[in-house]
This record gives sequence, C-alpha cells and structure tokens, in this order.
Amino acid sequence: MLFMNKRVLTNLCFVILIVLALILSGRIAFYYFNDKDVLGTNEKGEEYIKWVDYNVPSEAMERALSLDIESQEQDIKLNWIELLSYLAAKNGNNFKGYKDKQLDEIAEKIRQGESMKDLTKDMKYYNYYYEAYSAVLSGFAGAYEIEVANEDGREKHWEKRYGLKAFSPIAKNYYYNHYDDFGQSRSYGFSRNHLGNDLMGQVGTPIIAVEGGTVEALGWNQYGGWRIGIRSLDKKRYYYYAHLRKDFPYKLDLKEGSEVKAGDVIGYMGRTGYSTKENVNNINRTHLHFGMQLVFDESQKECNSEIWIDVYQIVRFLEDHRSEVVKNLVTKDYSRVYDIRECKNVNNE
Repeated sequence: MLFMNKRVLTNLCFVILIVLALILSGRIAFYYFNDKDVLGTNEKGEEYIKWVDYNVPSEAMERALSLDIESQEQDIKLNWIELLSYLAAKNGNNFKGYKDKQLDEIAEKIRQGESMKDLTKDMKYYNYYYEAYSAVLSGFAGAYEIEVANEDGREKHWEKRYGLKAFSPIAKNYYYNHYDDFGQSRSYGFSRNHLGNDLMGQVGTPIIAVEGGTVEALGWNQYGGWRIGIRSLDKKRYYYYAHLRKDFPYKLDLKEGSEVKAGDVIGYMGRTGYSTKENVNNINRTHLHFGMQLVFDESQKECNSEIWIDVYQIVRFLEDHRSEVVKNLVTKDYSRVYDIRECKNVNNE
C-alpha cells in the first residue's frame, strides 16, 4: 500500500512538472477573462471588444518596434504589433518577467521560416490581443516623411523614414515628471477612478498631438477644465488632453473639426477645472491629464462602459520622441519646427 502511494505521488509530481513546463513554454496559459468578459454585440449583431487591459511595458514596445524597423531591410518583414500580441497570448497578459530575449526568440523563429499563423494556431486569445493592440498602436509606426535641418542649419529638407511617427504629449526641451496613477480615486463631483496619466510640469508648457486626427471636442469641461479631444484618423483612439492653461489654453487656430498632425502644438499646460464656471484654476498642481480611450464600436464613445487604458507605459515609450517647437513673439503662440507628412511607402520617390 505504501509502495502504491509513493508511486501515485511520483506520477502526480511528474504530471505537475509537465504542466508547469507547458505553462512556461507558452503551450498553456491561464486567463482571468473569458469570451463574455471581452466581447459584446452591437445592434447589427456584430461582435466587438468591450474590455482591454493594456499593460505592455515600454521596454517591450521599444524592442518590438526595433525588430520591426530592422526587418524592413531584410527579406522577411516583422510586425511589432504581432510580436507583442504573441507575447501577451503566450504569457497570459503578464509582463512582469519580460525580457528582450522573449521577443528576439519569436523574431528568430519567423526569420527561420515559421509563420505567425502557425505559431499562434493553438493560442485561443491571440486574435483578441492582436485586435486590441492594433487599436492601441496602429497609428504609432510606419512610413512617413519629416523635415530635417540642412548641414548649414539654415534650410530644411524632407526625408523618408520608417519607424516611430507618434510623439510625446510634451514638447521637446520641456521638463515633466509622472508616475503610474491610473485607477487612483478621485472625489470631485463624485467618487471615480482616474482614467489617465498626469504629467506634472510648468504653466504654458506646449502640449503636443501624439497622433494625427480630428478635433472632436474643444472647450470647457467641469472636470477637465479647458480640454481637447482628438480622434485618430482610423477612429480607434480618442485622445484626451485636459487642465489646459487659463486665458490661453489652445493654439490660436485650433477649433472643433480641425485636422492635426502628429507633433503639432495643440495647447498649453495649466491647472483649470473642477468648476462649473469657465476659466477657473481649481486644480492644485499644474499638469496635463493625458488619456486614451479605445473605440471598437461607436456605441462605446459616450457611455458608462468606455474603454480607457493605462497610458503610463505609452508615455514612457514616447519620451525620447518629442516635437521641437518655436514661439511666435508677436502672437505668443507656439508651432512645430519640423513638419511631418504621411507616405504610403518608405521607398516612394
């Protein structure tokens, strides 16, 4: 009997070790959501994502994009969003143990001839992560043209590039600090969670459009003070910039319906808000509230189940890609120094 118990125990331990090995290898992953948690259906019967927890570290975004950029000169092209989606599906959306080598190993498999379709065929949630991460990141990288200074420093010329084309929300050469404050409690008006990232700085700091899009909201909001809402060109992202400067909150020519480009100056940091009366400084500390809402279906735009993601890691990711600005001494308004424009192919003539 004792022999049998030892044998059963040995077999049980062996099974446990196999399961642990499979988990670590990515063949099995435990998820804390199911299909009903993340998918909804609109009036047309179409399914859409209704919940996203975006916690990809900036280091992973940097490495994935670097692999994507490097591959553009190679026969086999890599897609940084696919790489990140694979990793999320493999690790069950847990990036606490992230190492660059995890992405490097995936990239090497693809270079050796394996397809992402084959690598993810047994990953139930890969398609979910790919759609979710595409909604977050699809406007951040690709082919573009940008002005750069000539060697003499007097004139500028256009260069075609491929890579990061989104910008930090804070202009170049302006100081700010921040920490991950997403989800913290707020009590003004009613008890609620903080759905953005507060970037602390100085009054008048130029605020930059992270991505190109259309101004959907501009004016006073009781909670956000003078604020701007910009919808990305693909309609998947709504950027919210709040607590702008009293008396001079916006770039002078900005209005609802305006088209902006990534890197454009859109307004100036302040501390307005927390008042039903316009143009009031009721925020204790000067800062920009920066938020990103995902929109998979238009019914999500103004509702009680909006999808706001934690943008702290995104702000860190964009930290070194800042738009340089210059002040008009007559109007006191700021504008970008180097313009940018989209191009369909980095090799276009």
